[in-house]
Amino acid sequence: MQTDNNTLIEDLLATTENATRSARKFKELSEAQLNFKKRPNQWSILECIEHLNRYGDFYLPAIESSILAHKTNSGTYVYKSGLFGNYFANLMKVKQGKIFKMKTPADKNPIGTELTITTIDRFLKQQEMLKSLLNQARHADLTNTKVPISLTKLISLRLGDTFRFFVNHIERHVIQAERVLN
Repeated sequence: MQTDNNTLIEDLLATTENATRSARKFKELSEAQLNFKKRPNQWSILECIEHLNRYGDFYLPAIESSILAHKTNSGTYVYKSGLFGNYFANLMKVKQGKIFKMKTPADKNPIGTELTITTIDRFLKQQEMLKSLLNQARHADLTNTKVPISLTKLISLRLGDTFRFFVNHIERHVIQAERVLN
């Protein structure tokens, strides 16, 4: 994938805003609805959101550190995805309404956690941070700035790929949360 930074950032901001809108609607639901599960081994709305919070706890500071460490420039950049980054970003992408199921790392699996509405508040704060970082990244080199991944710090992805992976991951679990009530 190759595009200019601003086009990529605008697309990611639009997807982020959709997720934020959905989360605000979740706040209108009762705690019983937010904790409802169709089956015991499936996640509730709050568990879907808590899963995203746990990833946000890692990726938002990592992204921020990478942006701050990179010298800003007002030049126009062309973003080019890396092989692994593009693979992971596309793996997270919801395609034609279908979500590819994956095994969740134990430390990111919220099943059985007692959760309240504050889970959504925390997510909304993380969404605001994400929007801020996306806007800051307009002046960063999304191709040559690297961010470590959550599984191991030995592997880093391009900043643009990390944003795509992270935003696609948010989108997939917000859709999963929306489907809980349907």
